[in-house]
Amino acid sequence: MTQSLQHALLVSSPRFESRTTPLPSILIHATVFLLWIGTFACAFIFGGALAWSAGIAYVAYDTVLLGFVFLQTLRLVRVTRAVPCGPERASLGVIIAAHNEAVVLPTTLGALLSQSDPPDAIIVADDGSTDATAELLVAQYGLQAPAVGELSRPSTEHPALRWLRLSHQGKGSALNAAVLAIQTDTVVTVDGDTLLEHSALAAVREAFSSEAGLVAATGILMPVCSDSLSGRVFQWFQTYEYIRNFLSRYAWMQLDSLLLISGAFAGFRRTALLEVGGFDNDCLVEDYELIHRLRRHGVVHGLCWTTRVLGGARARTEAPGSIGPFLRQRRRWFGGFLQTQYWYRDMVGDRRYGWLGTLMLPIKAIDTLQPIYGLTALFVLLGSLATGRFSIIVPVSAIILGKIAIDLAFHLWSVQIYRIWVGEQTNARLGWAFLAALAEPFSFQILRHLGAAWGWLIFMTGRKTWGKQVRVGVVDSFEAK
Repeated sequence: MTQSLQHALLVSSPRFESRTTPLPSILIHATVFLLWIGTFACAFIFGGALAWSAGIAYVAYDTVLLGFVFLQTLRLVRVTRAVPCGPERASLGVIIAAHNEAVVLPTTLGALLSQSDPPDAIIVADDGSTDATAELLVAQYGLQAPAVGELSRPSTEHPALRWLRLSHQGKGSALNAAVLAIQTDTVVTVDGDTLLEHSALAAVREAFSSEAGLVAATGILMPVCSDSLSGRVFQWFQTYEYIRNFLSRYAWMQLDSLLLISGAFAGFRRTALLEVGGFDNDCLVEDYELIHRLRRHGVVHGLCWTTRVLGGARARTEAPGSIGPFLRQRRRWFGGFLQTQYWYRDMVGDRRYGWLGTLMLPIKAIDTLQPIYGLTALFVLLGSLATGRFSIIVPVSAIILGKIAIDLAFHLWSVQIYRIWVGEQTNARLGWAFLAALAEPFSFQILRHLGAAWGWLIFMTGRKTWGKQVRVGVVDSFEAK
């Protein structure tokens, strides 16, 4: 079975093919790059606002995207709840890929075992953990340690729970081994540091039971950081970032162009996973790459496959609470994004993919350099001030103030419409949203761009890593309930 999965990956993934880049993709990516060169050159040619052309391009692009999301989320004002699924009830299993997650596993498993609609199976895919994971699973959950590469017997205390013990090969390999071992219609991946809300799995099961063409769906995540001062600040910024990001996913779902399915809490149709070869362990963001492969395979083979973001499937997940871990996380995310954009460059501008090929992926081509535009705008502004080119201050200040006003309006809209969408209150408050809109451009946004610039280095050097993170926020969150 493992060999068949590897063969399916070889056939489905374009990174194993020797191919030329289509002309539309070349033109789109070249235009993005040449525009950056042009806007950067303007700093040495013009005075006043035109010297800050990189910043104008950055602001204009971001504003257009906000307008798009606003228009697409207007329909959420009158959101209707999903109708319960019919008699065809899809079986559902959960996979937790865990490497040294003994601190948070009890929290994650506790949330899974107390679901309103419990999963039919739970597999802890232990990717060569060297901490107390084995002792925990034996002592607290009644599991007997299997041989490496084998699946344990069901837990004596929780019959749905089993332990897949593996040598350390990476998250993608651990997920693939569990996908082969589990036998449910729907497979839900949950990170070891993710805490599902009480009815989260019910929403996932309902979606896959009612829509035959649904092959991947993402739940809605909210960040949880440590209770330190730094952690509270990072959680504040990331809460509003996550709200905007998931609303953006909803907007792209309306055009059948959703690509970002968060593996921390995601549902997949198992047959589709097997058909495309499972997760690619050589990608820094295996969940993001997988969706590209699913969509590409669906178009090539004439399959009506689609993806969804589920407002009723909610969870909290550990997020970095200080500068170092945050930059490392964004480095990996952006490096993996660049990997995927390069591997699937043939889809950019391809009309066969509908709005996905002609709008979403060209926008992703712009996103490859968006952080570079942002940092260029910052350095040009600082350089102009340092060299006494004060004529730039007034026009640029007016542009920045106008953008802050737009961001503020969108922040307030996001919080309100998000509450309607998910059907519950959040810890996001309108007053704090106002402050976040004012502070973010000069702090959090710069950090995001620096992490992305670091991701460019990771992409260019070809490095990859699972990464390490101290887990405290989710445990504290669970204990506070």
